[in-house]
Amino acid sequence: MKLLIGNKCYSSWSLRAWLLLRAKGIAFEEKLVLLDEPGFKEAIFAEAPGSGGTVPTLVDGDIATWETLAIMEYLHDSYPDLGIWPRDRAARAHARAMSSEMHAGFFGLRRACPMNLGKRFAARDRGGDVAKDVARITALWREARSRFGEAEGGPFLFGAFSAADAMYAPVVTRLDTYSIPVDPVSAAYMAAVLDHPSYRDWLKAALAEPWIVTQDEVDEPAIANLRHV
Repeated sequence: MKLLIGNKCYSSWSLRAWLLLRAKGIAFEEKLVLLDEPGFKEAIFAEAPGSGGTVPTLVDGDIATWETLAIMEYLHDSYPDLGIWPRDRAARAHARAMSSEMHAGFFGLRRACPMNLGKRFAARDRGGDVAKDVARITALWREARSRFGEAEGGPFLFGAFSAADAMYAPVVTRLDTYSIPVDPVSAAYMAAVLDHPSYRDWLKAALAEPWIVTQDEVDEPAIANLRHV
């Protein structure tokens, strides 16, 4: 398998697919395609001619899968014993629903707080749309933990790490990067994601990247610059 990804410091959708593959121990080759650079789509079409020309795109032989949720479903079909989605039917339905909500929504948070793993910003009022999104996200996290995760014994939404955690990992980084306060249950969940060995590997590589994507650099002073370049 080959996974086409964007810059690790900024590409939230790439993080989702990459993190799930790594967390589940699935062997793959990664190919970095620089965001906002000439030839971006052409580089993807060269590997996956029928794709949408976006990252992430997963290439497995003559099969190309793009769009993150489609990639996760392909991995679920390909590796049914790895727990890509929760094994319990009710938990699996819940995980897919909240992952689809993430895929299609939370634009207030996504617009105001683009993923940027190289910076840390001070807490401040980021507006009603962000507050509304954060309230909904943390409510989803608490419900998943109380209904499913706690009973399974693991620290993630449904106990063991699953596609749902991969979908929400970039949200975790946003809340952390922009110093957005959350409730204790959500804070404990965020800590588990941020401490996952596969995420730590991604972060290390992200902080070593030399490239700057201007559109994902917010216009406010950072309280910390974490990049190693």
